Amino acid sequence: MSDFDLDLRAVEEHIDDELDLEGSIVLGVLDGTTPPEEWLEIVGNGNVLVLNVEGDVNELAASFARDVREAGGSLVHFRGFLLVAPPGVDVDTGRL
Repeated sequence: MSDFDLDLRAVEEHIDDELDLEGSIVLGVLDGTTPPEEWLEIVGNGNVLVLNVEGDVNELAASFARDVREAGGSLVHFRGFLLVAPPGVDVDTGRL
């Protein structure tokens, strides 16, 4: 065996510093009753939206989708839900 020296405490401290994440996962319903500014504010504060879509997703999300994308965020429609992520949070769709 080789003399491999790994200080796990130092690694954990470094990871904790690097993963200074803020924000939450916010559940909601996308049915046209919530103003688009409210969705934008939630995502703009670093939160991820998981919205149950009740209606046509393209029509319901049109009022805020462009702003989210232009800010660097992402939107993914999956099985009746719309996931809206702020910039810096990737939604991995590789397993779909």
